[in-house]
Amino acid sequence: MKRILIIGATSAMAKACARLWAAQGHRLHLVGRQTDLLLALTADLQVRGAAAVTHAVLDANDMDRHDAVLDAAVASLGGLDTVLIAHGTLSDQPACERDVALTMRELQTNGLSVIALATLLANRLEAQGSGTLAVIGSVAGDRGRQSNYVYGTAKGMVAIFLQGLRQRLHKSGVRVVTIKPGFVDTPMTQAFKKGPLWAAPETVARRIVAATDRGADVVYVPGFWRLIMALIKAVPEGLFKTLRL
Repeated sequence: MKRILIIGATSAMAKACARLWAAQGHRLHLVGRQTDLLLALTADLQVRGAAAVTHAVLDANDMDRHDAVLDAAVASLGGLDTVLIAHGTLSDQPACERDVALTMRELQTNGLSVIALATLLANRLEAQGSGTLAVIGSVAGDRGRQSNYVYGTAKGMVAIFLQGLRQRLHKSGVRVVTIKPGFVDTPMTQAFKKGPLWAAPETVARRIVAATDRGADVVYVPGFWRLIMALIKAVPEGLFKTLRL
């Protein structure tokens, strides 16, 4: 039985992961912004077979509360085996282009708040000499594109940070997993036209759970995104800047 902390637990991908872990009989501690959604998810996971489910409210941008919330999570779980950081927003690129303050808020939510939490969690896991830290990033962080470069910047920042963290913690027995989904059909993307490259949250969740189990390094979900992003990254800058991506 694992002791699992999920931050951003009410997001679609995190919920799908939590349901898989609940069915396996693990202990779960959920962290999110909205009490009503946390209560509903707690009840759902208890029915699905979780050994225990507790929750706490946190706005990830309230960094002064990170330590206290993590202390409470460890106390509730009786320790820490696996952490999934899954919170974030889908930035409105045109709005960010017009508003520097909005751009800064998006970078904080999708980048800096994740890095702050990962720093604190890495230190805790390093001290105990075990554990897995998994973070949901995005293929958008692999190359800046005019359609979403504010969001992509935040995700790219997180990916680089996790690379360094993974190297730092390698000898301590702590595994750091970077998860890079492509297009996922969630409430956050409901306004987008869907196509063959889109995946369901449940499909993504199965890959995430498997990746945390084996301690993978970088996982593209679905797997074909690794090839797609390799091709996009290979386009010379002179040509790339003329493309509508």
